[in-house]
Amino acid sequence: MSRKKASYPLIEGLEITGLAAEGKALGHYNDIVVFVPLTVPGDVVDVQIRSKRRRFMEGTVVRYVRRSPVREEPVCEHFGVCGGCKWQNLPYAEQLRHKQQQVEDQLRRIGRIELPPVSPIIGSKATTFYRNKLEFTFAPKRWMTHEEVASGTEIDNPEALGFHIPGLFDKVLDIRKCWLQPDPSNPIRTAVKAFCLAGGYTFYDIRQHRGLMRNLIVRTASTGEVMVIVVFGEDEPAKIQALLDHLATKFPAITSLMYVVNTKMNDTIGDLDIVCHAGRDHIVEKMEGLRFKIGPKSFYQTNSAQAYELYKVAREFAGLTGSETVYDLYTGTGTIANFVAARCARVVGVEYVPEAIEDAKVNSALNGIGNTVFYAGDMKDVLNDDFIARNGRPDVVILDPPRAGLHEDVVQTVLRAAPARIVYVSCNPATQARDIALMDGSYRVGRVQPVDMFPHTHHVENVVLLVRR
Repeated sequence: MSRKKASYPLIEGLEITGLAAEGKALGHYNDIVVFVPLTVPGDVVDVQIRSKRRRFMEGTVVRYVRRSPVREEPVCEHFGVCGGCKWQNLPYAEQLRHKQQQVEDQLRRIGRIELPPVSPIIGSKATTFYRNKLEFTFAPKRWMTHEEVASGTEIDNPEALGFHIPGLFDKVLDIRKCWLQPDPSNPIRTAVKAFCLAGGYTFYDIRQHRGLMRNLIVRTASTGEVMVIVVFGEDEPAKIQALLDHLATKFPAITSLMYVVNTKMNDTIGDLDIVCHAGRDHIVEKMEGLRFKIGPKSFYQTNSAQAYELYKVAREFAGLTGSETVYDLYTGTGTIANFVAARCARVVGVEYVPEAIEDAKVNSALNGIGNTVFYAGDMKDVLNDDFIARNGRPDVVILDPPRAGLHEDVVQTVLRAAPARIVYVSCNPATQARDIALMDGSYRVGRVQPVDMFPHTHHVENVVLLVRR
C-alpha cells in the first residue's frame, strides 16, 4: 500500500520578520516559525508549505503580496537557482548588520559568557569578484529551471559546466556568468565548454561514472597570476593534449596549466598526481611583503583582500612584543604563522595535512623566515604535554580550527599550557562559543572582532581574544 501524500497548507499574507541560521528568512504563523528562502525582512508573501514539523514549517513563495523596501535587485541571473550568494537580494549594509548580530547572539546564547562590546564588523570592500578559487562541474544534462520545464520547449546543448544544485549531488546548473571570481575565470570556463562541445568531448555522468570532462578548477591571485586545473574522468591522451594546448594558446595569462585524471568514484584529487602541462606548478600570492607559494593542493583563504584584514586582527590581538613563543594551531600552509613571525621570537605550527605543512616550510624559506617550525599530525594526538615540553610553553596560542571547532582534548592541553593570551579565529561562531565556554574558568573574553569574508552569504569569520584570568 502506498503512503498517502501529505497535504500542506497555503499561507496567505505571511510577513517576513527576520533572518535565521544558514541564510534563511522567517515569519510566524499561529506561533509557529515558517522558513521561506529567497525572501527578506519586510516582504509579505503567499507561501506554499512544503514540509512541516512540530516547531516549524518550511515553504516557498507563490506570490509576493508586497515587496520589502530594503529588498535589492540581485545582479546575477542565476540567483535563487544555483544556491550561492543567497543574500544578493539584501543590501550589503543589512547583511553586515545581521552577521554582527549573529556573532553576538551565538556567543551569548551558546557560550553564556560575559562579553565586552563587540567591535563593528569589518566589511569587504569588494562584494563581487572577490573569490580567488572556484570549482566547476561538468554534466551531460543540465538542470532546467522551473520556467524552462513549464515552457515545454526542446533545450539545445543540454550539457552543463557550472555548480551543483544544493542537496542534489547529480544535478548541475550551467553557469553563463559568475560574479564571484574576477576574469579570466568566466572566459576560461566558457572557452573550455565551447571547445569540448565542438570536439565531441563527453561530459562526466556521476551516476554512470563515465565521461571525459569531470571538473574545472580556476585559481586567481592578487598578483595577477592564474592557475587552471582540468580534471578528466577518463584517460584519452590526444583529447587531453588538444584541450590543454587550446587553453595555453587562447589564454597566455595562465601562469600554471595543470591536469589530473580522476577515475575514482569521488571528486577528491588530494591523493592523485597532478601534472603540469604548461608554466609553473604553482602561483604566488602576496600579503604585506610576504610571498606565498600556492600549489594545486594548497589551502589559501578564498578572499585574499579580506584574509589580510583577518590576519591583521589576529596579529593585533596577539599583542606581540618580539619575545614570545607563539603556537599556531591548525596552521594550514602556515599563512598566519609566517605573517606573525617577524614580531615574535618563535612560531610553532601544527596541521593535520602533511602537504600543507610542506607548503608552510616552503613559504618560510621563500620569505627568509628562520624562526618557524612546523609539525604534521592530528591535533589531539600531536599537541600534548610532551610536545609542549619539547617546544617550550607558549606565551600566545592562535587557534584557527575547521567548522567543527576544537576537540576537548585540545582544549584541555591548551588550558594546561596556560598561555597569557589565546587568539581564536573561527568560521563558525557557534562552535567557537561552545569552545570558549569550556575555557571560561581560566580565560575572560578581552575583544571580539567579526570579519566578513563572504559577501552575499550568511557565513562570517570571528576573532576572539581570550586573556588569562
